[in-house]
Amino acid sequence: MSNSPGVRQRRGIPVWQQLQQRLQSLPNVEVEDSILLRVLVQVLVTVGIIATDIAAKDAVAEWPITSYWAIPLSLLGATWSWYRRHDRNIPTKFCLAIGMLVTLLAFFVRLFGELNDTRLALAQLLIQLQVLHSFDLPRRKDLGYSMVIGLILLGVAGTLSQTLAFGPFLLVFVAIALPVLVLDYRSRLGLVFQGWKLRGADLAPKRLGIFLLVVVSLGLIIFAFLPRLPGYQLRTFPVSAPVDFQGKFDTSRILNPGYVRGGRGGGEEGEGEGSGAEAGQRGQGRGKGKLDETYYYGFDTQINQNLRGQMKPQVLMRVRSQAEGFWRVVAFDRYTGQGWEISRNDQAETINRSSWSYQFFLPRPIVLGKAKEVVQTYTIVAEELPNVIPAMAWAKELYFPTRQVAVDPEGSLRSPLALVEGFTYTVISEVPYRNRTLLSKAATDYPEAIRKNYLQVPPEIAAKVRQKTQEILATAPNPLTSPSEQALYLAQYLKQQYTIQPDLAFLEDNDDLVEAFLFRFEGGYPDHFSTVLTVMLRSVGIPARLVTGFAPGEFNPFTGLYVVRNTDAYAMTEVYFPKYGWFAFDPIPGHELIPPSVEENQTFSVLRKFWQWVAGWLPSPVTGILSGLFNAIATILTRTIGWFLGLFSKGWLGLFTGLIVSVGLAFLGWLGWTGWRNWRYQRWLAKLPPMESLYQQMLAWLATQGFHKRPAQTPLEYAQQWYSHPSPEYSQTIAAISHAYVGWRYGGQAANVRQLQQQFRSLKKQQAKRSLAIWKLRSQRLMQRQSAR
Repeated sequence: MSNSPGVRQRRGIPVWQQLQQRLQSLPNVEVEDSILLRVLVQVLVTVGIIATDIAAKDAVAEWPITSYWAIPLSLLGATWSWYRRHDRNIPTKFCLAIGMLVTLLAFFVRLFGELNDTRLALAQLLIQLQVLHSFDLPRRKDLGYSMVIGLILLGVAGTLSQTLAFGPFLLVFVAIALPVLVLDYRSRLGLVFQGWKLRGADLAPKRLGIFLLVVVSLGLIIFAFLPRLPGYQLRTFPVSAPVDFQGKFDTSRILNPGYVRGGRGGGEEGEGEGSGAEAGQRGQGRGKGKLDETYYYGFDTQINQNLRGQMKPQVLMRVRSQAEGFWRVVAFDRYTGQGWEISRNDQAETINRSSWSYQFFLPRPIVLGKAKEVVQTYTIVAEELPNVIPAMAWAKELYFPTRQVAVDPEGSLRSPLALVEGFTYTVISEVPYRNRTLLSKAATDYPEAIRKNYLQVPPEIAAKVRQKTQEILATAPNPLTSPSEQALYLAQYLKQQYTIQPDLAFLEDNDDLVEAFLFRFEGGYPDHFSTVLTVMLRSVGIPARLVTGFAPGEFNPFTGLYVVRNTDAYAMTEVYFPKYGWFAFDPIPGHELIPPSVEENQTFSVLRKFWQWVAGWLPSPVTGILSGLFNAIATILTRTIGWFLGLFSKGWLGLFTGLIVSVGLAFLGWLGWTGWRNWRYQRWLAKLPPMESLYQQMLAWLATQGFHKRPAQTPLEYAQQWYSHPSPEYSQTIAAISHAYVGWRYGGQAANVRQLQQQFRSLKKQQAKRSLAIWKLRSQRLMQRQSAR
């Protein structure tokens, strides 16, 4: 065969011509001639590119806007592909292959240079590949590739987006995708396109609008019921691009833009010793001054609480976290009479990271108790923030773009540079579970270092504050023996007996904040409550310190981010428990007594421990019998579930049978659940003291009327909102029960429970009669309308 004429003839032809002949002999591809499909696919990709640009620019300040060049080039390529769709375009394909290799090389170079967030490099690679691919779109399958790229770009935009700006693009994408899918399906069937009409399919805007409404409604329903699983299962976290700090890192400085000499936080001229900012810079932390409208005064090495004014709300950062929490910033150990300072500020420890990783390993205290790992990612959206790093308690790992960070003796994190807009970093914290039983049993033999730094009280007020604290603790219904019980009681007492005073007068130079709060003003600014609680605990020998930070902020369920504003910043009290560490208490009225933190999931732990305990002392034969019984029950349950699920695959009869069984089981489950809850509720009421039981019954009954008591409300605050009720029976009865409950619960005063119960029963009867009369009146009116018709 090697000597055949055909082979000898081909041997005489150059290799390039042989390759060209083989390429030309290949069968022609099936060309897609639909202009509308091509236009809509290109619009779909354009929406994906623009959405990626906006989302990336929102998350990363240095993101280059690619839509300026990608969209025009992509449109040019799609137009060229339309006119050249019937040609083989061999040279163009070679050029595109070379361009894709160059793009891939650039991607790997960018990937190694941007290990902080690989999503950005992937997004740019997809956009560049789409631009190249737009020059080769002869077939419907090629258009399908572009559709997939547009979908992936929209998904990337969804992961990068931190605001609802991504939402409109999602709606536009869905609106365009519906006719694209219809046209693509019709193209598969070989149907001919005729304007806006297809044979057997109408693409009128009205019908597409109905489809869009149905799809969006179903999507929102699925989104509402979709389980929210914790993120960050991979150990690669978002971090900003590397930042090179020039100069020496002064770990003793905190740079708050609103509170520097001559800064925006300065007070009025002639106000005592000067502004709060200037006093803070001089190391005095005293004197009259004015609060900055943007920056919180509590993020500094020392704070002056003799400042007056209020901040204007402004979004500072967005946080993605596996759990809600208090974003801790700075802690203070020394009380100055009108503020706080960090006494060991010059002892901050510098921590370095390796040159190939953004990971810092932070020192952690060795404590008992369980903790849960919580990952948080912070993105700064304000123009500038202080060089302190918000994080949840007990941070163990930090992914940060600078080469160095610092940790002060109070566990606060500091950066060499201010946190500016677009700055992103990630923290992994071991957040402790708050086991109130263990904390109530904690010992009181505090280490010498703790007693030295966290029991300081000015001698001028020590005796007076100690006496007041002991008087308050003596009003408790039961003796309070543990520091945790005392801290809880004092915090609750401050919430209920003292008020927030926005028009608080300035303190004079020799005035003490705690003394003025307790004995003169009977209240103060929100942060003053935490200062007073901290000093009161110290006065009775309980180590405490002041900590500042941010509340969780407003959670956006569509983005999964907490939106944190400057007005979310406030101060709390941290109390030390030997072997367990520091735990926060919040005495500010309107706040939860315990800040948000993690909770342990113990769904099956009790059952498992019970079985382990039983199996430990039972004989082996009995254990085997019980294990066999449990296995039999599991087998029965498995078969029952399999039979139930199999109904849905047996035609229409099986489908309706399964639905009927499901509805019946759901109804029976609802009846059982309702009965069990009522039984538990009645048992719970029976175990309560009579006054407590009556108060809880009143709250439950009012909740059925649509008036729920917020957890942060005190009983008197809840009763106060009923004073304006048009029915005097409501206001009088609720006020009487609430005041009697407060007096019994916190003052040990006896209450006439029988008389209050009679008033409550009378109130419910009057409400039932009123509801019946309203129902009869509505029925009469309905009958009159029907008769008139």
